[in-house]
Amino acid sequence: MSTHADRLSALREELARRRLDGFVVPLTDEHMSEYVGAYAQRLAWLTGFEGSAGSAVVLPAEAAIFVDGRYTLQVREQVDGSNWSYQSVPQTSVAQWLGAHAKEGARIGYDPWLHTRGWVAQATAALKAKGATLVAVETNPVDAVWPDKPLPSAARLVVQPNELAGRSSAEKRAEMADWLVSQGADAAVLSALDSIAWTFNVRGADVDRTPVALAYALVAADGTADLFVAPDKLTDEVRQHLGNAVRLHPRDAFADHLAGLSGKTIVADPERAVAAIFGALDRAGARILPLRDPAVLPKAIKNAAELGGHRAAQARDGAALARFLHWLSVEAPGGGVTEISAQNRLLAFREETGALRDLSFDTISGAGPNGAVVHYRVSEESNRPLEPNSLYLVDSGGQYQDGTTDVTRTVAIGTPTAEMRDRFTRVLKGHIALATAVFPEGTRGGQLDTLARQFLWAAGLDYAHGTGHGVGAFLAVHEGPQRIAPVGGAFVGGDEPLRAGMILSNEPGYYKTGEYGIRIENLVLVEPREVPGAERKLLGFETLTFAPIDRALIDLALLTPAERAWVDAYHAKVAAIVGPQLSGEAALWFSRAVAPLEG
Repeated sequence: MSTHADRLSALREELARRRLDGFVVPLTDEHMSEYVGAYAQRLAWLTGFEGSAGSAVVLPAEAAIFVDGRYTLQVREQVDGSNWSYQSVPQTSVAQWLGAHAKEGARIGYDPWLHTRGWVAQATAALKAKGATLVAVETNPVDAVWPDKPLPSAARLVVQPNELAGRSSAEKRAEMADWLVSQGADAAVLSALDSIAWTFNVRGADVDRTPVALAYALVAADGTADLFVAPDKLTDEVRQHLGNAVRLHPRDAFADHLAGLSGKTIVADPERAVAAIFGALDRAGARILPLRDPAVLPKAIKNAAELGGHRAAQARDGAALARFLHWLSVEAPGGGVTEISAQNRLLAFREETGALRDLSFDTISGAGPNGAVVHYRVSEESNRPLEPNSLYLVDSGGQYQDGTTDVTRTVAIGTPTAEMRDRFTRVLKGHIALATAVFPEGTRGGQLDTLARQFLWAAGLDYAHGTGHGVGAFLAVHEGPQRIAPVGGAFVGGDEPLRAGMILSNEPGYYKTGEYGIRIENLVLVEPREVPGAERKLLGFETLTFAPIDRALIDLALLTPAERAWVDAYHAKVAAIVGPQLSGEAALWFSRAVAPLEG
């Protein structure tokens, strides 16, 4: 099956053999992961779409692919519109589309290990209105027609030492146990991979860009736990680290173990545990408490050791990025630099730190019009040179054992236009407004999102992505539950109260299709904020990312004195943290890049 059209035809034939009139293909795995291992890349194999979020539906005579605003351009470049119709989320959804397009009496298949129970309920209701039914499959039909499907990773687990984790696994499980007792529960299912890695202070290499291992876990109300992971992934060091209170089982024994929980009260997260887990617990006769995974919130609130590690990682990463920006200033004006050569050079600077474990996501290296593709991923076919008088957007990050980084800078190659400088400065003003916000405890990210958009809105402009996502501690670069995003939009989590210790991104942007993209991204820490005379407890943000902001793109006439002071103070801190790590020509360039604004 050399083409995606052939693959679509093969899947339709397989569905006909199974007496199915359609099938839903989400981009996730059995753990509801955002980034998945190669074995779970069914959507990419079937359609060619390489973004990090999406779904598809295949019916006998039509097929649709669903993406949000980040991928509006990318999906049209990668997926053949003659075979697939493009659907925009949240304007529509898979369930809504099925309700409108499935024929009466149709049997639409889904893999219960790849969907939440909530999604199953929505799709079932939508189809019922048409006299159609949703049918759980025992084996995934995409796998049946994927001849060279990769095997799951065999990488071994590694220990995340307590001095970096800040708390032992036993302490974390004891806290969970107290919570389970308060809920009257016997155990909690952990199926999110980053929750398992955080709870047991282990990391893995089963998913590109996210240091987690394929596993399931049950944490019991006595502080013990059952961990389900392939035995050959366990070293003696990891076994010793886990200790006798963690009972070890093969990963493929998890479903059978759930079947033995008759009469038990089990916490399962409706957002993170797949429908198959709820179904197994129901069939076993367990009492289910549909509550949030007890690792989610404590994982999001970083402790002192995690914050110390993050700051060390940011300082190291900032120096690597500064070296790259200096290199770019020398090489790009003369021509010969491409999106691929630039991202490879940035990777090399990070590797030269000697501490890089992986990238935290595939680098977004977008020159000119490719920068307008929000989650652009360069290929040999799309690779563009960095041309004079254009913009270059680079969004990148590193996974270090002491922290996870994520930073975006937009750079002028040559002389930017007045419009580019206007748009960049409006994005910068929004970035500053969010960075300097002071807000009462209990404030949601959705309440702050407007701050970053206001100056774009004033000019009739906007951007089709959230303004901020949570970030893990040597874990997922996109971590919940917190987000800064419009409530009810494509980015769930904008309604989560922000709490001191949470790390988020601050990344407003602007994208002009076919011409250029702009984004300025730093990571920020939610921290207590003291205000004289305040009658409520207040919070604010500490900026954690340190890299120069391109002065050539700032229209000083659009900045207020306070905004100019913020830029100068930020650059002074960048100079103090990154400057001592640089030498030679890079240090000379850097001193000019972070000098106070003039004029």
